[in-house]
Amino acid sequence: MKEKRKTIILLILCAMLITLGRVGFYYWYNNENFVSTEDAKVDGDFISITPQVSGKLLEFNAKEGDKDVKDQILGRLDANGLADANIDSVLLRAPTNGIIIKKETEEGQYVSAGSTLAVMIDPEKLYITANIEEIKVEKLHEGQSVDIKIDQFEGKSFKGKVEYIGKASNSAFSLLPSSSGGTFTKVVQKVPVKIEFEKNDANLLPGTNADIKIHIK
Repeated sequence: MKEKRKTIILLILCAMLITLGRVGFYYWYNNENFVSTEDAKVDGDFISITPQVSGKLLEFNAKEGDKDVKDQILGRLDANGLADANIDSVLLRAPTNGIIIKKETEEGQYVSAGSTLAVMIDPEKLYITANIEEIKVEKLHEGQSVDIKIDQFEGKSFKGKVEYIGKASNSAFSLLPSSSGGTFTKVVQKVPVKIEFEKNDANLLPGTNADIKIHIK
């Protein structure tokens, strides 16, 4: 009976050691070969549609979800008081090819020069912004391949490559001043890394969450 109990205990210990060994090997292998993070999202360059002059908005045909081409006329302002030579300045044109994702104003309102009337994004030029811990940034360089998973597409994976590594941490752009007194708590800083898709998908939604794994070997 005692021998049987010893055998069972030894088997349990062996199973535990094997399990711990596998877990340890998994973390060692991933740490040696990849830099991973869940702190990532689909991103893009947001471009504002703005008037060149101030005036009453007579027409504005922009709608959220509309696909427009660069220089397409989307609306116009009241031209009263403007010289004929400046008449083109009252026209509102699409600054790029893309989709209108946010409309900020309506016809009939008075708008100021340079104010944002709507926001566009080019769905063909989306990318991933990943926030990488400062202690891991030295392992990265441009051109490294990346495995990408996006919460929007469960079970689907994408490929990409590191396009740009930030030259400052996210905290460097914070509007809040750093504490000059009191208790100091050291916090690991994160550096933004831009990842370009190998093949873009027009159905990607900016702002959605992503998990990334950068191949460092």
